Amino acid sequence: MQRICVIGGSRYFGRVLVERLQTAGHRVTVINRGSDGPPAGVDHLVVDRDDEAALLAALGSRTFDVVVDQVCYTPVQAAIAARAFAGRTRRYVMTSTIEVYDPATAVLPSVPAGTPVPEENVDPATWPVAMDLPWHDAAYREAHYAEGKRQAEAVLARAGGFAFAAVRSAHVLGGGVREFTGRLAHYTERIRAGEAITVHERPLPTVFIHHAELADLLLWAATAGDFTGPVNACSDGLLDVRGLAAAVAAEIGRDPVYRVVATGTPASPFSFDRQYAMSNTRAKGLGYAFSRTVDWLPGAVAETLTAATAPTAPTV
Repeated sequence: MQRICVIGGSRYFGRVLVERLQTAGHRVTVINRGSDGPPAGVDHLVVDRDDEAALLAALGSRTFDVVVDQVCYTPVQAAIAARAFAGRTRRYVMTSTIEVYDPATAVLPSVPAGTPVPEENVDPATWPVAMDLPWHDAAYREAHYAEGKRQAEAVLARAGGFAFAAVRSAHVLGGGVREFTGRLAHYTERIRAGEAITVHERPLPTVFIHHAELADLLLWAATAGDFTGPVNACSDGLLDVRGLAAAVAAEIGRDPVYRVVATGTPASPFSFDRQYAMSNTRAKGLGYAFSRTVDWLPGAVAETLTAATAPTAPTV
């Protein structure tokens, strides 16, 4: 049994992670602002992680074997966490994102189209940090999501006081009613209605991961792995927007309709006109075995279709 703290953990794969940790027999503490409580038997600290004094007061004398940070979006948040958990945990795992590799958001090493991107293309040990940017402004933070994640990784990687690992997640799908982004529902709804999906002239492939597989990988990174640095988390198999639409269409029984737009023009989710699909070679070398996207995608589509037709609870 390990003592594990999850920051966030109230929804989607974060909640699945908490459930997996609890089932595995670990002693789990969840820190969030209280919008959704954790499962019974999980210690719950209701506090705003951005309030350093309140966070320290809530933590008290608690120590942990591992911290899994699901909701770190800026270097300011990372710096607060680094100070709060220094000497309080031996390992810190941050959930990061494929978006750190998006060439539209930073000057990055170029990668040939179709070549999966390795972790070293964004090195948190050398990535510049700018704490004086308006990270507290929600609109700025949302517009600079990828850069916020890169800089958060950089702060935690250099913090010292604990071993640090960043799990860079591919685009997450599945979960039905748990899936809150609506990106897969965009496809199911439009294909079922015979409405056009907007795609680029030459869409490039990307990578995906099922929400339950990501929870399992985070469990592994927290409790079984002793690696440090970034690791990419994606199921096997590249897939472009037309392949995704075809998988959705196969479940619905209706051919997709496309509206083609030029490179540089906004399009439907997962239609990419630039290359940043990830490589999962490092995670495999460390011992993690991934599923194949083509194996779980039909089930994820079916979950989304079921969620769309489920009756809503009556209001009282």
